[in-house]
Amino acid sequence: MVLSFKPLTTATWHDFDALLGAYEGCKGCWCMHWRLSFSDWKKQQGEGNRRAMKAYVDAGDVPGILAYSEGRPVAWCGCGPREWYPRLNKSQVAKPVDDQEVLSVNCFFVDRQARGNNIQLELLHEILRFAKQQGYEVVEGYPVEPGERRLDSSTSLVGLAQAFEEAGFHEVARRKKDRPIMRKEIQTS
Repeated sequence: MVLSFKPLTTATWHDFDALLGAYEGCKGCWCMHWRLSFSDWKKQQGEGNRRAMKAYVDAGDVPGILAYSEGRPVAWCGCGPREWYPRLNKSQVAKPVDDQEVLSVNCFFVDRQARGNNIQLELLHEILRFAKQQGYEVVEGYPVEPGERRLDSSTSLVGLAQAFEEAGFHEVARRKKDRPIMRKEIQTS
């Protein structure tokens, strides 16, 4: 599968809306899970979260990258400065390792018809290019390491540790057996 990529902006909102909308916004999340307290996220689950994400995009935020195959959106990776995601700070698994500024990679979604094509790895490579363009020196993720168990679709939304490893990330912390915090440093010069 040959992929192309575009950042999520007002110009590509309709593609994000179509991709996630076909799956009810990923159970109503619309990639707002890490941006809100659980109670606020739950209260606006569905259309409220969709409108909140649209408001961020309309305000000029670029909260991630879309992947396309033959002009059709097939995957999404949510990312942004860690300060956009206050819920990470409260997470026992993903709380900050240090006070270094990082581009946080926190969500992946791949259309059912496109799964099995190693799209997470391709998205990570694109995120690294995007991070470099934005002047980030560190990209950080919070993937799952499933071992022999089969993951449900919700658990794997944070990405798979193997894809992060293949993209050159290394583990910097582990607070839960199957959840490493992984980073990659970027040469900005």
